[in-house]
Amino acid sequence: MKTITLIEKEQISQLNFGKKEVLNNPEDRKKRLADLYRSQTLGNLLQTKVKIIFETADEQVYQVNTTVWAVGSDFISLKGGVYIPINAILEVN
Repeated sequence: MKTITLIEKEQISQLNFGKKEVLNNPEDRKKRLADLYRSQTLGNLLQTKVKIIFETADEQVYQVNTTVWAVGSDFISLKGGVYIPINAILEVN
């Protein structure tokens, strides 16, 4: 397992993301999308923060505790206009 570095959401815009899908299993990708939609609902209704673990183009793994505002087809939107590509997300709690 790679080391997970905690990061503030304001620092995410300085990171570079690749086009590679970080989850190989289709069931894992399906669960990730369901978890993202659940976190969007929690964020919009209850302002609940979730932990998002994601990987950058240089294969560094980061964790951010934040509110998910919107889930799109390719990206999620966080508060403050920060975006993370869905294909880079390893886990949502």
